[in-house]
Amino acid sequence: MKLFDCQNCGQTLFFENTRCEHCGLRVGYDTGSQSLLALDRTVKELNNLVWHAAGDTSRSFKFCVNAAHDVCNWLIPAESNDSYCLACKHNRTVPDLDKEHNKHLWQQMEYAKHRLFYTLLALKLPLATRVDDPEEGLMFEFKEDESEDKKVLTGHEHGDITINIVEADDAERERRRTAMHEPYRTLLGHFRHEVGHYYWDRLVRDAPALEPYRAIFGDERADYNEALQKHYREGPPENWRENFVSAYATTHPWEDFAETWAHYLHIIDTLDTADSFGIRIKPKEIVASEALTTQVDFSPYTADSIAPIVEAWVPLTFAVNSLNRSMGLRDFYPFVLTPMIIEKIGFIHDLVHGWVGAERRAQPTIDSDNRKVPESNAA
Repeated sequence: MKLFDCQNCGQTLFFENTRCEHCGLRVGYDTGSQSLLALDRTVKELNNLVWHAAGDTSRSFKFCVNAAHDVCNWLIPAESNDSYCLACKHNRTVPDLDKEHNKHLWQQMEYAKHRLFYTLLALKLPLATRVDDPEEGLMFEFKEDESEDKKVLTGHEHGDITINIVEADDAERERRRTAMHEPYRTLLGHFRHEVGHYYWDRLVRDAPALEPYRAIFGDERADYNEALQKHYREGPPENWRENFVSAYATTHPWEDFAETWAHYLHIIDTLDTADSFGIRIKPKEIVASEALTTQVDFSPYTADSIAPIVEAWVPLTFAVNSLNRSMGLRDFYPFVLTPMIIEKIGFIHDLVHGWVGAERRAQPTIDSDNRKVPESNAA
């Protein structure tokens, strides 16, 4: 996620801002320019306020209708017939807003979903709606439990992603994270994982990538329900950390792909942010300091292989994990990237760039003595 600034006064702006706190102008996100724009009001047409970028009257915009609920700050070209932005047009079910607490939960859901869409758009991935593809277009349903006997399960099926809105409640999500012995559980992580299943259908299932996928992740034709029951009954294999990015990834090749996909999105979005801040890591007085040195000065979205991404990611996570521990917080990235896991993440990188089936890009070589995140740096 890059940083933004107000075109009117130069104040730093963040992705979720709806107003510049310095000059007071309203701001909105334009997907066309991938910019947060400071806006001037122009005219009122057909009960819709039309805006233009401050100092630039050449383009006019209107806000997504969900801006009225304070859950969206994205813009739509004023001449468009759309009422919803590129992210909100994928919603099918939103929480019952007659319940006051649901307004806050929905806002948190949309913050996470819009960050997801920022990445998907930056990667130029296909984003069919149910209008475009009535059978498997991407849509979201944000639901709440009806009762103790009728629980909503977070999951994906044929483009339909359902997320229980209780996952937007920090206390409840932490309770579930602890109960399920997960080192990491976030709302954005749920979105990234579930959309991984969607893109398996879109990019792998009926594509030339299927056989290369099976060679790395395994055969997805194995019975899923049986594999899930076995996982919850027996847990992951003893040596799972060598080949899987998480314990849940061991369940089935579909889950391995979705977990790896989520981690790929974690990595590139975080490196994009680090690039915006010009972050440089250079430890002092450490024998292995060269292995933990990096300068994040490139866009991970345009990297020609996974190699520079991993080479920047390992030192960055080591540094931020250390900073978190200084504050008494959990590790920022409580995972270890082994050569096999990096190969899987490299497959995802090649897949989203359309390189699977072409000559594979070079993968980084990781020396277990220094290039891998040390075991003591992971949960």
